[in-house]
Amino acid sequence: MSLKHTYTLWAPLYDALLRPATEQARARNLAELGSLDNQRLALIGIGSGLDLDWLAQHSRPAHAIGIDLTPAMLHRAARRQHACPFPLDLIQGDAMTLPLASASCDTVLLHLILAVVPQPERVLAEASRILKPGGRLLIFDKFLRPGQTAPVRRALSPLLGALATRTNVEFEPLLAAHPELCCQRDEPLLARGWFRGITLQKSID
Repeated sequence: MSLKHTYTLWAPLYDALLRPATEQARARNLAELGSLDNQRLALIGIGSGLDLDWLAQHSRPAHAIGIDLTPAMLHRAARRQHACPFPLDLIQGDAMTLPLASASCDTVLLHLILAVVPQPERVLAEASRILKPGGRLLIFDKFLRPGQTAPVRRALSPLLGALATRTNVEFEPLLAAHPELCCQRDEPLLARGWFRGITLQKSID
């Protein structure tokens, strides 16, 4: 089953399942954004738009773009669109081949998407491509540490990956392929550090 079909099935249950479990960690990560006055923000894998509630109250970017593969998820994000005090464009698209110009965004948000897609390295590469030099990339997701055995998570990952998400993704090898991205912050946010909040900045050179 494709990701689009999987998340079409998950869409009606997504908020009820994810919001209580991730709300505090999500808010803690988003707090790193601060004010986004005069900034263009891209939310890659926006899902049902759970981040929009926080952004509307705190950061308020000058312009936001939400991209998701699944129309059913975008439909739910659209329900939050009217409450956003900033312009928001919702676009159906693949996080691995983003329909955005290079160096067109000041800030990029990757919340619970790198461990979902089949090729997270392509998503990070695309996020870096659309990010302006000096821009920030915020990540909230679950990652194994390099060399962490985690036999159950690794064994279950093929099955869980077909249902919703992968449980064997390591972040450090992804970042190593991008010398233009500097890690400014990496902190545990949930589930004893399995879920991490990470801030990257793209070099100006």
